[in-house]
Amino acid sequence: MAAKTKQELVDITEKEFAKLQKLLVDIDEELALTPHPEDGISMKDTLTHRVHWNDLFFGWYENGVAGKPVHVPAEGYKWNQLKDYNRKVREQTASVSWAKAKKQLDQAHVRLMNFVQEHSEKELYGPPAYDWQGKWPLGRWIESTGPSHYRSAAKYIREIKRKLS
Repeated sequence: MAAKTKQELVDITEKEFAKLQKLLVDIDEELALTPHPEDGISMKDTLTHRVHWNDLFFGWYENGVAGKPVHVPAEGYKWNQLKDYNRKVREQTASVSWAKAKKQLDQAHVRLMNFVQEHSEKELYGPPAYDWQGKWPLGRWIESTGPSHYRSAAKYIREIKRKLS
């Protein structure tokens, strides 16, 4: 169930991030870079993907505030083209190390939490202020790029660990 208040958003985001962080503690670089046997996506790829989508959210928001065009999910892509888009993201982040991916994830989380803290309940859960939001309040967009992504990353990383063990 989606958060409906700023405090619920803070709580779920911190909870899901903590779960993901706990899972990452004992993963060494060799394991983190090993591709999943079925789809070729590594744990490191999973983290860089989450960081990228966090950055996309901030791009959508900043362009909306500035009155610039907002391309959701990304310029030149529709939602039904995410596999191709995400493949491009993996290619662009292929050289990122495991240590750097973890650091970027930490920084992205801090940025997201600062953003939440800097915005009021009304800004986060009032009516959408920008066309790019569709029917979703800002907090729901944050939840989709924060805790929902943390949860899916943890699930995927657990799956890779099982398959590679």
